Amino acid sequence: MRKVTKLALAAVVAGMAVNAAAYEQGDWILRAGAVTVAPDEDSDNIVLPTAPPTVLPGVSVDNDTQLSIIPVYMLTDNWAVEVLAATPFEHDITVNGVGIPAGSIKHLPPTVSMQWYPRGGQQGWQPYVGAGVNYTFIYDEKVDPALAGALNGLIGATEADLSLDDSFGLAAQAGVDIPLSENWAINVAVWYIDIDTTAKIRTDVGTVAFDVDIDPWVYNVGIAYRF
Repeated sequence: MRKVTKLALAAVVAGMAVNAAAYEQGDWILRAGAVTVAPDEDSDNIVLPTAPPTVLPGVSVDNDTQLSIIPVYMLTDNWAVEVLAATPFEHDITVNGVGIPAGSIKHLPPTVSMQWYPRGGQQGWQPYVGAGVNYTFIYDEKVDPALAGALNGLIGATEADLSLDDSFGLAAQAGVDIPLSENWAINVAVWYIDIDTTAKIRTDVGTVAFDVDIDPWVYNVGIAYRF
């Protein structure tokens, strides 16, 4: 029975390889699925203007998962250009050490990469690696009431506003398309993106600025269709 199972599995794999068309120059590939941004953040301390200064150990940024839309164009059998796009991500921000919710942000991180397909022009699995550039547009920043209350108690602020600068940085990736048929495949991919920003908390008492390196790992699991 075990030998029959192994033979059946081998037949399925072989059939997938036979039915899967090779990636070739001029092909369009559209990938879509669930993409998760998992920040590997490193934050400066937050120094509040008290006497003596109150120092808080930076912030942390949580994960978020959205819908990915990733078009790819094969420039040659082995080289392609890809655009990573997704529906807007939303992240909650927490003040480290004290566990106070600081607020939330939304962002769009479009990333353009040049990719290399070592098996381009051949049937079967299509692994790839790539490198490119990212521009992260951060918007809709909101201060959490818990942080507003803490700032009122610490420095007497009666209003607060949060803003984060947009970011431009490099990106690297690796992934694979696992063929299901001539045109359809399962896609699994990972990116590391350099996202560095300066956060500002503006109050009626003063402004506090600190750097945050978000630097997320980005994971995509979905499907791919070759045109």
